[in-house]
Amino acid sequence: MYNFRTDMADERVDIHRAANDLDKDISGITTNQKVINKHIKLNTIEVNSKEAEKAIGKAIGKYITFDLKDLKYADENEIEESAKIISEELKIMIDDKLMNNNTDKQLKDKSVLVVGLGNQYVTPDALGPKVISEIEITRHLKKYAPKYVVDGAKTISAIAPGVLGTTGIETYEIVKGVTENIKPDLIIAIDSLFSKSIKRISCSVQIGNTGIVPGSGVENKRAELSSSTLGIPVIAIGVPMCVDVATITDECLNVLIGKLQDEAKSDDFLNKVKQESNYEKIRSALIPDDYNMIVTPKEIDDLVENMKCIVARSINYAL
Repeated sequence: MYNFRTDMADERVDIHRAANDLDKDISGITTNQKVINKHIKLNTIEVNSKEAEKAIGKAIGKYITFDLKDLKYADENEIEESAKIISEELKIMIDDKLMNNNTDKQLKDKSVLVVGLGNQYVTPDALGPKVISEIEITRHLKKYAPKYVVDGAKTISAIAPGVLGTTGIETYEIVKGVTENIKPDLIIAIDSLFSKSIKRISCSVQIGNTGIVPGSGVENKRAELSSSTLGIPVIAIGVPMCVDVATITDECLNVLIGKLQDEAKSDDFLNKVKQESNYEKIRSALIPDDYNMIVTPKEIDDLVENMKCIVARSINYAL
């Protein structure tokens, strides 16, 4: 399997196509694009077979990516609009999983555990814990103050389990323990993701119904959180917050070649270099000297706060 170095399902599809010189859909994978408005584009990837799963390294299931163009610094109205659009797709995914989770509870009585993955002390990795602080928790209110709970609201609890380096405990072990005690019907896990495009940092939201492997995008895989490991459905929500140096170099090289082509009008060699992906060549040159660092923008504090509001509101509205 190709070394994708990205958590984004649609990017993996594009990489697989390019690596195998495919100009058509990959067998077992269906794709659909939809323009919502001038700011938001929706891209749906459905992986339907084991062969497709192996091809792109994404489990059988559904992945929806929202590209939020020009919304790095969204104002209040844009945050609200984006959250409502995302929540519509998220609610469909949540209700589908809850209805298919065989229990005797009615949909409104089912419980959801929201898990904020990541390290709150490392800004690009702090999205999950920050979202948790904005989630509208109802589990204790339903028990002790039911009159304050909106009719139809699900039973919601939340945790930010931290990371192995600061707790000494695998995230999976913490989530498994909480799950066995409070017995939720569904888990929603939020995490910072890794992308193959500079343009996607804090400008895309991916939701998927197959769970998540924390750290997989940066080759720091932990135990997965999924229905197969936890016994209940897991929906993952992620936002790209960083890329690696090889990605930046590859994209900057293409920008430079484009500029030179504009000036020189034509050059067969530059055309060839630009058409090919140089990521693997660049990565292989950087890695032996540990130069392939993970990079994030200087304004990442503001970007995380911005996306925290969009993701948290979309979850609250959906639940």
